[in-house]
Amino acid sequence: MTTATMATVALAKEKIWFDKPSYDKAERQYFEKMAKGTQQSTCPILPAVGSLANEVAKARQHIKQSLQCMDDIAVLAHIANQDVTPHVVKLEKENQDLRNIVQDLKSTVEKLMQRVKVFETLEQRIESLEMRIPYKAICPAKPEPEESEQKQGKEKDDNDEDIDLFGSDSEGEDAEAAKIREERLAAYAAKKSKKPALIAKSNIILDVKPWDDETDMKEMENEVRKIETDGLIWGASKLVPLAFGIHKLQISCVVEDDKVSVDWLTEQIQELEDYVQSVDIAAFNKV
Repeated sequence: MTTATMATVALAKEKIWFDKPSYDKAERQYFEKMAKGTQQSTCPILPAVGSLANEVAKARQHIKQSLQCMDDIAVLAHIANQDVTPHVVKLEKENQDLRNIVQDLKSTVEKLMQRVKVFETLEQRIESLEMRIPYKAICPAKPEPEESEQKQGKEKDDNDEDIDLFGSDSEGEDAEAAKIREERLAAYAAKKSKKPALIAKSNIILDVKPWDDETDMKEMENEVRKIETDGLIWGASKLVPLAFGIHKLQISCVVEDDKVSVDWLTEQIQELEDYVQSVDIAAFNKV
């Protein structure tokens, strides 16, 4: 309620006759004239008395109208106060709601800024790790066990030739014993030739990171497993939490070194740009 409205209401409640001194003075003069006993005719006096009565009647009417006007002002002020109060309450509520919305927006922006800083830090760390990992050294050189196996086989054959398979006591052997020995040696050589060659394999654990927490990790795993080639076998997988609800896919696989290149495999996974942000090698072991 404003100051002017409060003053109006206060005046409306006051019952003051502001013109009372003037009427008191006129009444006093009238009675003084009556006390002097002036010898005037009735005719001049009558108009004076009538004029005074008219003034008193006018004053009463004016006071009555003033009081009525003040009552009307008080009623209007009360009605205005009743109309303004709900509006003020509504405005205060809307103001508080706006303050709450602004506060929520500020907190949301702060959280987003924190997440952006975390992503920038993670990206820098990933780049530094990628620079440190020697990809060429990860893919080991193709082992060549055949030469060593041939040397060992020759030495063993020489030793076998020195062994007397039939336990003969003399250097002279008959033709039948020599034939049997040759058959035994041929069977041994055939058995040795049928022995499977050693295949070099590696067990690799890959960390596949998504773009954000909205990436469908199940669909990303399915896309990764769709990469198939001779010498590649996918193994178990699991989701490992990183930060802010983001998970990375950790999946293992077994590859044949002479058929599958690690660089080729990481490039194939990296081409899944809709899901994959980066690919790291978490572990590399020879089988």
